[in-house]
Formats: sequence, structure tokens, C-alpha cells
Amino acid sequence: MKTVDETTLENLLQLSRLSPESTEMATLKKQVDEIVGYFEILSKYDDLENPYDAYPSTDSENLRDDTVVAGLEIPDVKQITDKFMDGYFQVPKVLGEGA
Repeated sequence: MKTVDETTLENLLQLSRLSPESTEMATLKKQVDEIVGYFEILSKYDDLENPYDAYPSTDSENLRDDTVVAGLEIPDVKQITDKFMDGYFQVPKVLGEGA
């Protein structure tokens, strides 16, 4: 197990704005050594996989071609549904009153 030397411990005290008088140095060194030991335990379970591999990726060469195609004409849309009127589709109301 790695231990923290005196110089590192003094630097940690200075960075954390703690004074050596506030606690016994031996107790503090023991606590810091325990914390370092915890990191050694955690490093055994280090996963070297990229966390972004969990998300689907898209390759630009697999995307569709950027070509213009003809859309539906109004008469064709009117044949698909009877809920099309004046260029709009009639849909159920989803907002409450007053919207």
C-alpha cells in the first residue's frame, strides 16, 4: 500500500487551508493513507472502455444521400385521409380550454 510522505502531507495541508495544529499529524497521515488505499482498491475496477460507446454512433457515410425527391401532392393526401381540409390536418384537441 502506498503511503503519503511528509512533503506531500504538508502540501495537502497548505492546499486545504488546514493547520497542523488543528489535528495530530500522525492521525491525519493515517487518514490520508487510508484514502489513498481506497483509490488503489477502486483502480482495480477501472473500466478502460469509452463511456460514449454505450450510445449509438452514426457514421457520415451511412447517412442517406442529400437528394431532393417529390413530396405528396394535395390530391394524394386527400385520398389518404378525410381529416385534411384547407391544407391542414384535423387532429384531436390536446390542450385544455383557454389555450
